[in-house]
Amino acid sequence: QLQLVESGGGLVQAGGSLRLSCAASGRTFSSQFMGWFRQAPGKEREFVAGIGISWSGGRTSYADSVKGRFTISRDDAKATVYLQMNSLKAEDTAVYSCAADSRRIVGMPATNPGEYDSWGQGTQVTVSS
Repeated sequence: QLQLVESGGGLVQAGGSLRLSCAASGRTFSSQFMGWFRQAPGKEREFVAGIGISWSGGRTSYADSVKGRFTISRDDAKATVYLQMNSLKAEDTAVYSCAADSRRIVGMPATNPGEYDSWGQGTQVTVSS
């Protein structure tokens, strides 16, 4: 399993931007699908974005609620996955966590959090309206 540490969260006004980072320790980062999830108070954890393994195409997927506003990317040399968040809305307020799926090899990133086997501790994103 990977050790994952998120950073970049904070307080931002509606319409603003933030970039989240998730640094991984472990030599297997480049061979794992990565995902971002979020959980708002009183709500279930939900999929935000995912990215596949670079050598198999690095396909990305997004929740409908963030398409066109958020972009996921990865830098295998730095063992880091990013989430660029633009045009933030109050409803984007949540704790954002990154996760790694060590079993998937090809295809689209999983949207079910149960498919991921390593998790970071999360970083708070608060969007003021």
